[in-house]
Amino acid sequence: MRQTWRWFGPKDLVSIDDVRQAGAAGIVSALHHVPTGAVWSPAEIARRQAEIGAMKDGSPSGITWDVVESLPVSEDIKRQTGEWRTHVENYKTSLKHLAEAGLRVICYNFMPVLDWTRTDLAYRVPSGATCMRFDIADFAAFDIFILERAGAREDYGAELAEQAQERFEAMDDAARAALARNVTFGLPGTAEHFSLEDVRAHLAAYGDISPDRLRANLVAFLEMVTPLAEELGLLMCCHPDDPPVSLLGLPRVMSTEADYRAIMQAVDIRANGITLCSGSLGARPDNDLPGMMERLGDRVHFLHLRNVKRQSAEIRGSFYEAEHLGGDTDMVALIAAALKEEAKRRKAGRDDASIPFRPDHGQDILDDLGRRAQPGYPSIGRLKGLAELRGIIEALSHPSLAA
Repeated sequence: MRQTWRWFGPKDLVSIDDVRQAGAAGIVSALHHVPTGAVWSPAEIARRQAEIGAMKDGSPSGITWDVVESLPVSEDIKRQTGEWRTHVENYKTSLKHLAEAGLRVICYNFMPVLDWTRTDLAYRVPSGATCMRFDIADFAAFDIFILERAGAREDYGAELAEQAQERFEAMDDAARAALARNVTFGLPGTAEHFSLEDVRAHLAAYGDISPDRLRANLVAFLEMVTPLAEELGLLMCCHPDDPPVSLLGLPRVMSTEADYRAIMQAVDIRANGITLCSGSLGARPDNDLPGMMERLGDRVHFLHLRNVKRQSAEIRGSFYEAEHLGGDTDMVALIAAALKEEAKRRKAGRDDASIPFRPDHGQDILDDLGRRAQPGYPSIGRLKGLAELRGIIEALSHPSLAA
């Protein structure tokens, strides 16, 4: 398993020097400054590779750009509206440029409007650390009373809607504004930031798109781009919905094992693969992460290893981001399944036997609490997570445990 680290570019408060000291071998990054739908040029790709390859003093870092996360799919492509065909052609051109630069693993997602959603970006846990949290009652309060989405109250049921109203009425103006900012924060590192009016406009644009329609649009996109990816030797891997449930009345199509299986079968080539995110998928109690790794592992091209603690038993419930070994996913069992898949690949002579993974997210601890890095991406919290994950991998791989 290849140890990687997400890096948002030169403005990231966690430097390449920090990554080198953390012990990661590869970087997960993207050209966040390039508008969605535009071509990633060879010059911009080379610039990012050069930034990753050098430390602050100019000496070689020895670290490479291993995974693209994300080469974003535009809303036009997801809806098949506007300039979506041009965006698909631009996407294919970007894939060619990435392949020419030696990159291979391309992560993307097909979530409408918001790429991830939380209600609190600095939730305090008993240890004094902070983390990101999704509270379903707070989210309902945002949806019903701040966004004022038509039909929102009916989506939550009488009991939860009443709880949301109590939450909303207990908030002052500052708390309501903070909740709105948190929910609309979107993807960290992106060039896009959403106002309430932006969200309302995007929701209106998805008004007639059902889950079946969105799934069909995803399959159509994959049919257009993954044959080229296969030809170029690229591995594309779709990130799951985060959280893996319908929000704001929007369709979600990558939330469960059945969702992934349907897409893999619809476009059944190796280039059409999975980003198995144990945090996103783990927010649902009916997702079995070690089992998914065992059953779908042949097409897992990238792993996000993080943990969440569910605070309710409902499919659409509250959760917070726990320590990497402290949540509801059995991380030891998941890593064991990943190592088993790697052994299968080595035996079959596959050239992708080593699956890249990154310590996804992390709690803000120690100096992280004053650093103000990207929400979910602290330096020390991720370092701790990587060390814990590395320890599991080393232990499970030790010759003394060989059969």
